[in-house]
Amino acid sequence: MESKSVKYASIGRRSVSYMIDDFVVSIFFIVIFYNQIVTLITPDLMLSFVSANLWVLFALKIIYHTFFIGYSGATFGKLAMGIKAVDENNPSETIGYPMALSYHDKISKCIVIDVR
Repeated sequence: MESKSVKYASIGRRSVSYMIDDFVVSIFFIVIFYNQIVTLITPDLMLSFVSANLWVLFALKIIYHTFFIGYSGATFGKLAMGIKAVDENNPSETIGYPMALSYHDKISKCIVIDVR
């Protein structure tokens, strides 16, 4: 049920935000492993490298989302789309780091709202 003062972010804007954030995290991954990536000359070598380092990509995603959502309620993707994660009981407050670590909205008791 939507409150008159809170406008929930659409699935479309949330999806685009997620794609932007995946792109940003991928850039971090490429920067970290640049020296190894430039030596990979076949698709099989690239696939093998990414598979072996998938845990790093997963860890980067957790750190990225936890830091930015915990700090300001918005990642780069959310900022670009004009949306923000806030406490469902107090939409004027961001959710903080402990709640930002719980990835799913229902677990962390947060909502994503339009801020534009």
